[in-house]
Amino acid sequence: MNDVTPGLISLSALIIPFIVLIVGLIAWFFVNRISVRANTQIALLEALLDQQKRQTALLRRLCEANAPQEEKSHAPQAAQAPDDEEDSSLVRLVAER
Repeated sequence: MNDVTPGLISLSALIIPFIVLIVGLIAWFFVNRISVRANTQIALLEALLDQQKRQTALLRRLCEANAPQEEKSHAPQAAQAPDDEEDSSLVRLVAER
């Protein structure tokens, strides 16, 4: 019943850890690759956020520079609009049940 030779036992004792090592290395490769891609995406998102902050600051400066000119051009129109029209337009926006 026990016809297993000692050489076969020592060979299987070497093959099983080798297979586990190969599977572990493959798993490590994919985990490392995913981590590098995630870090790259985070760096790109941070750069994008920085650019958006600079664009927002630039737009605010442009709006502040153009604000006095726009207020003068829109002032006569605002004086002509009565408050009753604004109230009625708000009523039209409210959804009825």
